[in-house]
Amino acid sequence: MVKVLIGVAWPYANGTIHLGHMAGSLLPPDIFSRYNRLCGNEVMMVGGSDQHGTPITVTAEKEGVTPEAVADRYHAINKKAIEDMGIEYSLYTKTHTQNHFEVVQDMFLKLKEHGYLTTKQTNQYYCPKCDRFLPDRYVEGVCPECGAEKVRGDQCDSCGKTFEPGDLKDSYCINCGTHPEIRETEHFFLRLSAFNDRLLDYLKDKDWWRPNVRSFTTNWLKDGLHDRAITRDMDWGVPIPLEGWDSKVIYVWFDAVIGYLSASKEYSKLIGRPDYWKEFWMDPEVKHYYFLGKDNIPFHSIIWPSILMGYGGLNLPYDIPANEYLMFKGGKLSKSRGGAIDIPSVLERYDADVIRFYLSAVMPDTHDSEFTWDDFQTKVNTELVANLGNYCHRCLSFTKKNFGCVPEGAIQKDVEDAISAAFEEYRGYMASCDFKKAIKVVLDLSHFGNRCFDAAKPWALVKTDKDACGRALYGNLAIVKALAIMMWPFMPKASQRIWGYLGQEGTPEDAGYDAIGTAPVAGTPLPDPVPAFSKVEIPKEQEPEPEKKEEKEVTVIGGPYADFRRLDIRAATITSVEDHPDAEKLYLLKVDVGEERQIVAGLKAYYTKEQMLNRRVLCLVNLKPAKLRGQRSEGMLLAADDEEIGGSTVLLLKPSADVPNGTRFGCGLEGSSSRIEYKDFQKAVMKVASYKGGKVAVDGGLAVEGEGIPERVAVVVDGGEAIALSDGNGCYATVESPITDGAGVR
Repeated sequence: MVKVLIGVAWPYANGTIHLGHMAGSLLPPDIFSRYNRLCGNEVMMVGGSDQHGTPITVTAEKEGVTPEAVADRYHAINKKAIEDMGIEYSLYTKTHTQNHFEVVQDMFLKLKEHGYLTTKQTNQYYCPKCDRFLPDRYVEGVCPECGAEKVRGDQCDSCGKTFEPGDLKDSYCINCGTHPEIRETEHFFLRLSAFNDRLLDYLKDKDWWRPNVRSFTTNWLKDGLHDRAITRDMDWGVPIPLEGWDSKVIYVWFDAVIGYLSASKEYSKLIGRPDYWKEFWMDPEVKHYYFLGKDNIPFHSIIWPSILMGYGGLNLPYDIPANEYLMFKGGKLSKSRGGAIDIPSVLERYDADVIRFYLSAVMPDTHDSEFTWDDFQTKVNTELVANLGNYCHRCLSFTKKNFGCVPEGAIQKDVEDAISAAFEEYRGYMASCDFKKAIKVVLDLSHFGNRCFDAAKPWALVKTDKDACGRALYGNLAIVKALAIMMWPFMPKASQRIWGYLGQEGTPEDAGYDAIGTAPVAGTPLPDPVPAFSKVEIPKEQEPEPEKKEEKEVTVIGGPYADFRRLDIRAATITSVEDHPDAEKLYLLKVDVGEERQIVAGLKAYYTKEQMLNRRVLCLVNLKPAKLRGQRSEGMLLAADDEEIGGSTVLLLKPSADVPNGTRFGCGLEGSSSRIEYKDFQKAVMKVASYKGGKVAVDGGLAVEGEGIPERVAVVVDGGEAIALSDGNGCYATVESPITDGAGVR
């Protein structure tokens, strides 16, 4: 048995949590916690409501109530919603508590004592009309990096760029609309610059981190860390434990991550073991996992480790399995986009386990995924109900009807091997937090069970040889038992019901994974089973409009570069090159895009196998799969082609820097990962040209902004504007040799 600490990102207590929160940062840690408990490990899983910061005060001012009233209201709503979803924390707490204040203040004073906090005058937004300094969320404007609008004052959600006061373009006070002034004010700063080298050393062996996490973190460190203010001119937050600082508080981004430690201490006191937290935080053998959305990556991979290093003696994060976004109608899922997508509303119509299943199946682990109601209905009714649920029920009900108890028998060799192989694969995925693949293994084992049941034909066998029928059912019950245990992290209530229908005592957690591979004891009485799942129907107000479906998919993202935003382009490496078995001019490739894809490419005329193997490329990953001369192709490599402008050159695009496979080249723009047709790809205008003097040689010289743009760069063109094709963090799409300016990308 080992100890595992799981930290869950703290949702802001200024609104009701929705499916995006659940898929991104709340459900994954519960799945992982349950997996570890089934392994027999000791788990402490902590988190809670982030009650400080300006989102709370903004809401409070709009409603005319205190920030505490808003924070406590949504804390109660969200805590209940989380519990109703079957998510089990060791402690779900909140940041506006005396315990949290004390832990944060202790951290503050210790960092100051160690020389990692300093004070200095800094610029801050100040609204002359409101007569006060403006915290980050009270200022909005245009992102200077990617051009996104209505961006808050501290960070752009579209490209991840962080800002200092004055960086935003066309900034305004959200209360009165006045353009704010920049005035000096004194604040405490965390000396992040002192940790740059230590963080690089800490990061160098983290090969198991997801590509998006490594990419974000590496890019921050490559640029060099800058000291960051940790106090603000406001009165809602953790008080600064020093005289003369009464008008300021410790700011939310600093205090929230410390909540993992304060919650661990609070939980230890609640269970009557005040030093219990030390077993998880001071033992270097204990691994810490932090689950969050991608917008929180730098706070957990840079800032939190820096705080821990500065304090000393506490464990650093072992893994940070951050998820991408769950998209809805082409944009990041949010309650403002319409539809009953907040958790309490969804739970009024659907069982929690059904929601957990669907979110596990479409989890945005390595790239954004799209939530739609019709896909929800399809996956639930076909995979969950008709496959998994139906198999378990037909085995249990047939056995109960004809035997009344578990019959005598032995597990057949092919069944034993199938269970063993499935569990080995499943366990590998679960240990690496690859939950979408793990739930697929469960479904695949159920498919195998259905084939076994059908092959045995127990409905006929029971009439001619009841003992043989019992033996066949015995093996199937072993599969059902394995499924009940393996599905427990994903669908705990349904798992428990099936466990009971097998006549088993206790819970799947009590039995653990050691019980996989055995059938229930012969002679065990079986109760009357009831199907664990029922088909779902989409309410009329949630139904898609079939006659407009194609139009909606194409035009769902508006604004500049709308057609480009529909493309999901990823950095990749070609790992295998073979000749297509049925086409002389085609290669059959294996490509690592953060996960393995097979791609058919017509590049034999331009590249040898040796030139292709291990080559870094850019891949369009959300192109609908197609059969090309009998082989499935799951994407498309991007290449520059100057044939239409009189040339004869084809060059594969590649990243200009060594970014991890799976890094998205979306130029920092909000986009979608929905499947597209090739005709949709053609609507996005991309060209390759030489870059000089801030412009590219396309259409008379289009202006392009950015740092470190290579001599030849691919650009996305929209009307008279262009943007360099990049990952939004300084890595660009380029080619390795000259090509005619204006060459198109195909």
